Amino acid sequence: MGVSVLATDGYKLSMAEAGWPLRRETFYYAHRRGGPQVVPFDVEAEVRRVLPVEQPGDHDFLRAGEYELGAGFRSAMARHDELVVRALPKGAVFFPREPVFSVSGPSALVSWLEPLLLQLSFRIQVASVALVEPEALAATVAAVTCEAQRSVVLQTLDAVGVPAPKVVADPDGYRERVRARVVELAQVTHGAHRLFEVGLRAATCLPQHLLALEACRSAGLERTSHVWGARQLRLLPVGTMGHEHVQRYGSDDAAFRAMTERRPHRSSFLLDTFDTIGSGIPAAFTLIAERPSEGDSIRYDSGDKEAQYRFAAAEAKRLGIAPVQILEDGFDAPQTRRFEALREELGLPAERQVYGYGGYLVAGPSGSPLTRDRVAAVYKLSQTGHRPTMKFGNEAGAGKQSVPGRPVLFRRVTGQGPIGLVGQEQEATPPGYVLLTGGANGPGPTLAEVRDEPAPFTPSPATTALMQALHLAHFGKAPS
Repeated sequence: MGVSVLATDGYKLSMAEAGWPLRRETFYYAHRRGGPQVVPFDVEAEVRRVLPVEQPGDHDFLRAGEYELGAGFRSAMARHDELVVRALPKGAVFFPREPVFSVSGPSALVSWLEPLLLQLSFRIQVASVALVEPEALAATVAAVTCEAQRSVVLQTLDAVGVPAPKVVADPDGYRERVRARVVELAQVTHGAHRLFEVGLRAATCLPQHLLALEACRSAGLERTSHVWGARQLRLLPVGTMGHEHVQRYGSDDAAFRAMTERRPHRSSFLLDTFDTIGSGIPAAFTLIAERPSEGDSIRYDSGDKEAQYRFAAAEAKRLGIAPVQILEDGFDAPQTRRFEALREELGLPAERQVYGYGGYLVAGPSGSPLTRDRVAAVYKLSQTGHRPTMKFGNEAGAGKQSVPGRPVLFRRVTGQGPIGLVGQEQEATPPGYVLLTGGANGPGPTLAEVRDEPAPFTPSPATTALMQALHLAHFGKAPS
């Protein structure tokens, strides 16, 4: 069992080198939307199935691609026995923003798992459609991208006891649809040299993602965040920065400086972990102004990217710097045209603006509606060492805010109150609830029993206190 240590996104490797690869951390998995859904597998078995195994030549490839890794990372990758998985049991029902499972262990290892674990969202959606909307199942899974994805569908339906309809794999058609999208994007940007691919976490399995990368390469795209895919297809591995890195350090400035001071390569600064305009851009630009010849970049994520882009362009002009602009979160052809027009309007050079595409190139051409974006599956850092942490982001409301600490799920079984409470590992179970995480109390209420329940995200008293304390620490005031 296990997969190559390269089977992750490149920025996982750079963040490990700029962080603390052996520090104990917790990440948790959830869906931000999608209604009630069902866990159709043993979570711990699935986590352990995809643990990394170092293979001959892995580190030679990393060294050649500016991802040479130290002893801490290599040690973390081998510490499989230190992982602790806390999960809802097979058959449990969960609602948006409730923690499905958490993984604790050495930082580099639990972080490394993210793209492969996010692929579980497809299996969850197949099972949930089969049980919630059986009349829609046949059309939903009729066409898949490859035989491996077909096997995933059949195994999932068998796990929930639903007969499988006809499922046809069409790898040639999938390749051509992916290729057509890359060709269109290259026309918009006057060449594929300004494009890169970031869709490993949008795939349903590794074979599907390799098909997508083959199509991308045939259309001239040469860079991908998937390091193992890059090695297999002779592409260039690339990466930026994730929210987890900024969360570890607790401030944009400290996180950005760690990346520049612990890795001898140009850096990319993710702006929105706390507040893009309030702290992300100022911290990034201060550092870029100190080292203007290094070719550092900035990456936008949540919120109003056009407003952020205009603000950044004005600030860069005022400071006399020229950061590379990276645009990727949810980008497609129309958004690319819009930001190319903005670039020309503001007089920014084409070579200083690049675009990354994930679901648009990998999930969109698959023909399946069961994408990661449909349920907004996430795997977020919630505790680093002994310190709880969370992402705030720039969306209106709290939809993209993550949960801090070591979260668990309490499910109501009697009385009144929310159907679920997102609590903390050491918190006492509230009256009228059972602890669903861990499975000691079984899978909990069935889908038929809870599918019509209103289920707004409800933190427990302990989780609420953590969220308020973190908000106060970062913004100087409690959340409104």
